[in-house]
Amino acid sequence: MTGEPPGAVLITGCSTGIGRATAFELASRGWEVWATVHRPRQDAELEAAGCRVRTLDVTSPADVEKVVAEIEETHGSIAALVNNAGYGLQVPVEEMGRDDVRTQFETNVFGPLYLTQLVLPGMRRQRKGRIVNVSSVGGRISIPGGGAYHATKHSIEVLSDTLRFEVAGYGIQVVVVQPGAISTNWINHAVSTMEEHRTRVGPYADLYDAMEKRLVGAHTGVLRLLARPPEAVAKVIRRSLEVPHPKTRYAVPRSAGLFMTARRVMSDRMWDAFLRRLYPSPGADARGRDAGEGAS
Repeated sequence: MTGEPPGAVLITGCSTGIGRATAFELASRGWEVWATVHRPRQDAELEAAGCRVRTLDVTSPADVEKVVAEIEETHGSIAALVNNAGYGLQVPVEEMGRDDVRTQFETNVFGPLYLTQLVLPGMRRQRKGRIVNVSSVGGRISIPGGGAYHATKHSIEVLSDTLRFEVAGYGIQVVVVQPGAISTNWINHAVSTMEEHRTRVGPYADLYDAMEKRLVGAHTGVLRLLARPPEAVAKVIRRSLEVPHPKTRYAVPRSAGLFMTARRVMSDRMWDAFLRRLYPSPGADARGRDAGEGAS
């Protein structure tokens, strides 16, 4: 895309955080930014920056179809799609509600997938385009309580790998961005999902306490020193859209890449042992052995 005027870019999840920072970043570079928000709202700041703000619930096929149709009617085709909208359900697997898991997948996987399917015909016609899927460090690692969230991010990683091969011949490039410690409201939203489900007594009561401590600690404890603002991710997304040959994956910040590398070289048993130093092991006996240890 270098050397050509930026085209229309559709960004989801622009109310706060990474999506919002990306909208400002791309607008400042001359992109025709269509910034979508989950709930109807006026956004003078985004509009003043030159963005067109639209309401888009990614779980609503009607919303998705309406926004894509409007952009294509205005510009002919969509040059880039940034699938950013999402949230993190934080509940132990046994206590997940079916509707909660369905909503998690509708928001983090099925919505972005349908958006991608709708923009691809136009990109194929123009034989160029970029699709950026905002995954997470959680797309490569898993920690207690985040089973549904991690499952969705693993899904995005796999879908991106498959799609990258399928559309490369049409000049369409697919990029995965993997944020780690980023200072956004994601933590607050994640904790709120936990509060809706947590039990003060029961088999996972201690685990809930540890989950909240680790989530909040990531932004208030020593780990906050590793955190970067959402603008850091926005700059990476912008580069992934503008360089001629983007990487297939970008980890932000650098510590995110180091963390994923450490997980890759650790065996599953080593990883479990590491997690036991951070979280209580539900059902463990007095000697710290997990109930049912030895099962394959």
